[in-house]
Amino acid sequence: MTYYPIFLKVENRRCLLVGAGSVGVRKLKSILECGPESVTVLDTSGPGPEMAPLCLDSRVIFEQRPFDPEDLEGKFIVFACTSNTEINRIIAELCYRNNILCNIADFPEGSNFIVPSVIRQGDLTIAVSTGGCSPAFTRKVRQDLENVFGPHYAAFITLMGRIRPMVLDLGKETSQNTALFRQLVASPILDELEAGNMDQVNELLAQFLPDELVSHIPELTDDLI
Repeated sequence: MTYYPIFLKVENRRCLLVGAGSVGVRKLKSILECGPESVTVLDTSGPGPEMAPLCLDSRVIFEQRPFDPEDLEGKFIVFACTSNTEINRIIAELCYRNNILCNIADFPEGSNFIVPSVIRQGDLTIAVSTGGCSPAFTRKVRQDLENVFGPHYAAFITLMGRIRPMVLDLGKETSQNTALFRQLVASPILDELEAGNMDQVNELLAQFLPDELVSHIPELTDDLI
């Protein structure tokens, strides 16, 4: 099966997680990173030692009870991670009928999306998937990429995020802005950030940035590394 790659916005959305075991813990951690309004967690047992600290988050609503179809009402996304295959498949079928995004831990063919392995460095997010064919190989690729995309990538993206609005506010032609952004990306700035050479980063910015922005370089590079 070929999946359509997409990054989903769950900010301020209501989510449902059924099953509070080790898989549920991993899913909840990843959801909470993305700013949901709330995550209702259901399990017939109380929260375990890994789940309990996560339940201290005000967005988490833990209820020790079985799943009920009414739990799907108003939910944007659902994760079923119970050890009961039948319950997981019932949830998958109900979500399908109600056009709700659903991921079933042990039933990828019944899910309407799968969760890739993710590398994060600040605002840089890299998702890796083998379409469910080999999660073990997906993990290997992720580990390989983690050795390449270090914290300096996060610093560079933060820098570009600060530069971009300042450049756009100058009101120059789109073609000029595009050329500038490409020059910055192709420059040695990323390498200098990796090496921790902030003086050299500042010199490169003074070389590439419009004259109007040179005085802003100290604030652009403040606390990058």
